[in-house]
Amino acid sequence: MALPSHAEIVVIGGGIIGCSTAYHLARDHKADVLLIEQGKLTSGSTWHAAGLVGQLRSSASITQLLKYSVDLYKQLSTETGLETGWKMTGCLRLATNADRWTEFKRLATTAQSFGMDMHLVSPEEVKRMWPLMDVSDLVGASWLPTDGQASPSDIAQSLAKGARMHGAKIVEGVRVTGFDTDDGRITAVHTTDGVVVCDKVVNCGGQWARQIGAMAGIEVPLQPVKHQYVITERIEGLSSDAPTIRDPDRRTYFKEEVGGLVMGGYEPNPQAWTLGDVPDDFQFQLFPDDWDHFEQHMEQAVARIPALAETGVKQMINGPESFTPDGNFILGRAPECSNMYVGAGFNAFGIASGGGAGWALAAWVVRNEAPLDLWVVDINRFSDLHRDRQWVCDRTLEAYGKHYTVAFPHEEHESGRPRLVSPLYDKLKARRAVFGSKLGWERPNWFAPDGMEPTDVYSMGRQNWFGAVGEEHRLVREKVGIFDQSSFAKFELKGRDAAAALETICANRVAREPGRLTYTQMLNSRGGIECDLTVARLSDDLFYIVTGTGFRTHDGGWIRDHLPTGGEAALVDVTEEFGTLSLMGPRARDVLEKVTDADVSNAAFPFGHVRVIDIAGQPVRALRVTYVGELGWELHAPLAGLGAVFETLMEAGEPFGIAPVGYRALESLRLEKGYRAWGSDITPNDTPFEAGLGWAVKLKSNADFVGREAVAKIAAAPLKKRLMTFTVDDPLVVLLGRETILRDGEFAGYLSSGGYGYTIGKPIGLGYVRRSQGVTDDWLEAGTYELVVAKERVKASLHMGPLYDPEGARVKS
Repeated sequence: MALPSHAEIVVIGGGIIGCSTAYHLARDHKADVLLIEQGKLTSGSTWHAAGLVGQLRSSASITQLLKYSVDLYKQLSTETGLETGWKMTGCLRLATNADRWTEFKRLATTAQSFGMDMHLVSPEEVKRMWPLMDVSDLVGASWLPTDGQASPSDIAQSLAKGARMHGAKIVEGVRVTGFDTDDGRITAVHTTDGVVVCDKVVNCGGQWARQIGAMAGIEVPLQPVKHQYVITERIEGLSSDAPTIRDPDRRTYFKEEVGGLVMGGYEPNPQAWTLGDVPDDFQFQLFPDDWDHFEQHMEQAVARIPALAETGVKQMINGPESFTPDGNFILGRAPECSNMYVGAGFNAFGIASGGGAGWALAAWVVRNEAPLDLWVVDINRFSDLHRDRQWVCDRTLEAYGKHYTVAFPHEEHESGRPRLVSPLYDKLKARRAVFGSKLGWERPNWFAPDGMEPTDVYSMGRQNWFGAVGEEHRLVREKVGIFDQSSFAKFELKGRDAAAALETICANRVAREPGRLTYTQMLNSRGGIECDLTVARLSDDLFYIVTGTGFRTHDGGWIRDHLPTGGEAALVDVTEEFGTLSLMGPRARDVLEKVTDADVSNAAFPFGHVRVIDIAGQPVRALRVTYVGELGWELHAPLAGLGAVFETLMEAGEPFGIAPVGYRALESLRLEKGYRAWGSDITPNDTPFEAGLGWAVKLKSNADFVGREAVAKIAAAPLKKRLMTFTVDDPLVVLLGRETILRDGEFAGYLSSGGYGYTIGKPIGLGYVRRSQGVTDDWLEAGTYELVVAKERVKASLHMGPLYDPEGARVKS
């Protein structure tokens, strides 16, 4: 068909994601959609994808999208008349060692939490289900019966036909060459066949998505990686409904195809394709067969399925797939442009994700807001760091190489480090800090005592840092500790209308008198929590906003997007202008008053206030706030002067036992106090009232704010879920989050985060207890609770409030 001159929404790319997005835009939202494909539909990477469809991920929302994909593929042919090749064969994941088996037990518990039925089966049962397999080295396997396989090209073509049936226009053989933009918005798309005026653009360009985005000044951090698999000749005795196999300890996967097998893997030494642009004409093309590189998979595959030694290979597929630095795909509106959305970087599970990702992206495009908590795939999780193509490539290859390794808790990436460091990096390293990395920043996780190697030793149980972190925890509870939190994202909102603007965005009242600070959330239209931050008013027209390291792009973008138009209020990112030292513990005031002439008494400097004080000749923004449940201040100093402030505090604190403390202790301290963490305990799916933060919502005022209508309705009705604290008595139980909550033996929710409380001497978890009829105090207190931890039921106690207060009170046992 001819290229139209106007479309409401232009989708770029005719792979499975583009076709799915166009289909859902047309079917669900009756949008005027034009899909532009530079070659033929599926000609990028969709046509050569292996087609395995798994559903379980560590995120409930992403699991929900994958389950949606399966449901869609089951019935799509009925609507369009084009088959998708969907077969619900189930999937076996094989375990050959104790760590993997523990991982699978935890996965099976996660599956239960997310409403899926994953079984753990014996080697004998695996042999019965897959007679051609050698099971002599197996501990067991997980079995998810609703997983399966499909034909990638057939699904995409069926979605494309469905899109056309609902009114979408699809044009092939037309390449996008550029964009017209005006004030940060795309107004038209330039192509080889003319110009299309449009309202919104959706970049589903696959391996070309990065360079398509670059035409509009947008960074899409993905890396094409060569991924190989083979298709064998027929194998005698192989059932046509044989389950798909994932053999992670041998780094391989298998699926049945026309009596033979598709077999591929994820090697520890992957091969990137290019750091430059992908050629426009690389369509329906493959790389030359690389048997030398693939030999490592062949050896492992033959050991697992001996019949392969006598089976011929019909074809090798060696093609590029788009991978990302963290192994999660990319969805959402690009921060650099107010009307370009992205769906790309699917890490070789684009087929499994395609249906659900297209549904979510279509809703996001129409509503200008994600339909559920999609933070783990949101493009706003990245930062300017991800403009460095070499860094993205190095980190992506590491993530690819770990695709099938055991997912140890708290495991850190190793590539591209150190990248961003605070001025204290060398000082803390000399004090035996063990660093982690967050959005490129090096941050001390813990400090190794003398005689102990300063390095993480990963395990599925208690890890080597457990005792050392306990000592740091006790230091903060009993004396005083100092945290380097310079990686915090920091903003200033300036202007005559800054106070009024923040009042329309924030759920809490923030336009207090200068010198006050407020803990607040920012809500979406569903009343869900989009941002969780601190707002300090420094003067009538200047506010200082502090949020988490990883939320810099997201929170800054959310604020800018929701500033009222026409007002005088400008947001400025000042993250690199200030370093942050958190001075926390019962002796914090004793230390602080020795280094400043300012009055830091409780009367002069109460909780919830901010003052600019002088320390070591530096003007320090001191915020009286805590995330650990103790007396304390966040001290925000000019970055260049942070070293002097640190040394002054350390010298003054020596009589009180001061020492630097890491993020792992911070986590245990905040769990004891019941402080919430955004991204786990509070998300865009959760409202303040459900999270126990209703006190921070200004519903009693007449002020309007984003999300007020939705959150008012939720507050007025019985709450269907509430965030509670749980403890277990067995100190050896390891809680990580996603463990199932049982009330009187029945499913009642799952943990959102977990850890250990050293002061109370018990494992702690936070999690939402759910009940469709409503969750009341009486109902909560009447129940008997257990947690399912790695498939084991453990008796648990529910607590209605924090486990610790600064006076040292303990919770009832």
